[in-house]
Amino acid sequence: MIGLFSAAQVRAAEQQVLAGARPDVLMQRAATGLATTCLGLLGRAHGVRVVLLVGSGDNGGDALLAGARLAARGAQVRAVLLDPERAHAAGLGALRRAGGRVVDADAAGLERADLVLDGIVGIGGSGPLRPAAGELVRRATAGPGLLVAVDVPSGVDADTGEVPGEAFPAQHTVTFGAVKPGLVVGAGRGRSGTLHLVDIGLADALPAPDAVQLTDADVAGHLEAPDAEDDKYSRGVVGVLAGSATYPGAGVLCTGAALRTRPGLVRYAGTAADGVRAAWPEVIVTAGRPGDAGRVQAWVVGPGMGTDDDALSVLREVLATDLPVVLDADALTLLSQHRELVGDRSAPTVLTPHDREFARVFGEVGTDRLAAARRGAADLGCTVLLKGEATVVADAAGSTFVNGTGTPWLATAGTGDVLAGILGAVLATGVPAAEAAAVAAHLHGRAGQLAAERGPLIAGDLVRRLPETVARLRGSAA
Repeated sequence: MIGLFSAAQVRAAEQQVLAGARPDVLMQRAATGLATTCLGLLGRAHGVRVVLLVGSGDNGGDALLAGARLAARGAQVRAVLLDPERAHAAGLGALRRAGGRVVDADAAGLERADLVLDGIVGIGGSGPLRPAAGELVRRATAGPGLLVAVDVPSGVDADTGEVPGEAFPAQHTVTFGAVKPGLVVGAGRGRSGTLHLVDIGLADALPAPDAVQLTDADVAGHLEAPDAEDDKYSRGVVGVLAGSATYPGAGVLCTGAALRTRPGLVRYAGTAADGVRAAWPEVIVTAGRPGDAGRVQAWVVGPGMGTDDDALSVLREVLATDLPVVLDADALTLLSQHRELVGDRSAPTVLTPHDREFARVFGEVGTDRLAAARRGAADLGCTVLLKGEATVVADAAGSTFVNGTGTPWLATAGTGDVLAGILGAVLATGVPAAEAAAVAAHLHGRAGQLAAERGPLIAGDLVRRLPETVARLRGSAA
């Protein structure tokens, strides 16, 4: 797992390390890691044109010291100081001794730069950038240089990913000591580019992370192949209540995703039986109430099933059981009118809303997606999988996951039905609800990335690529 640490947690760890070390040790380590990463991205140093955008404080100091290292290797380094009176003195001295120059914005050469280092604002920044900084960001963006952020892109809230105004659109972010949540969630994810984590010696001083991301190896552990002792019941039995005469495809997609993920058996008890039976003859299709379906270890309820009285009756029946349940789509619409159906449950319940569905159940998401997911989970004592560019999962105990996989091509009809089916399959194996949701989001995102390699995808492509995705994930852990 990859830990995500708040700005306050990182600062506290830094202070603990500095209590027993020389004052500049962390900055020197950060600058060395930053310069090394930049050299790796550029492939050379001699003659490379580097522009440093330097704010006051330690973030600007990191940029200046890294610039000094690049200048010592033969790069042509120019620094633009947004607040000359408060520029980091030691960093400024090092840059000048190495042959770097301090220039005004007009002489910086942003239109010819090979590399632009953003050291305007670090993890302590909040609110929109000041006009002068915003103008520099716009000019850097218009130029040809590789855009690299120092620790966190300026204008991005390190904890929430909020971008209240102008923000540096990094192609790469070199972050120090720990990954900050704002780099992987909310609008900040889109401004951070590729992340590079530099170890500056904080590991032993950091507390439990604020949130975590699963890796491929973490997910592979939940997708192991069956062994000689397994049978169809030991692999997880999923019950699906999805689809209708109006939306039969939702039932087909959700059921297919459950089948293709890993369960030994899928039972379909919805009202699109003919379509599901034709698409997936491996499924056991039952008519009547959910209670007539037979043995089930987790239910998926909602995609395309409608919101009429019959659908509400089915939802009530499923939520009255002591089985884990995934609520998606229409089930969330019904829940928004009957919140007590989940609030009174003791069995695991996972809600999978997008932002508009979340708002109907819990109120507006706002700019802090981590806080929103936690708020919803605590409100109903459930697990919330808040869909988005970076899906966030939180449970009532505060455990939080941020998904790191996916592609914008997933923004198409039916992909949520596929996610619900995947989640049901993982949940049926007995994995704790929040972890099951995080595993499902990761697998869904990887399937989307694989499907998108061939161009625009449709939801059915995800179902078809799931076996290959599972195989690749399992191979990554071998």
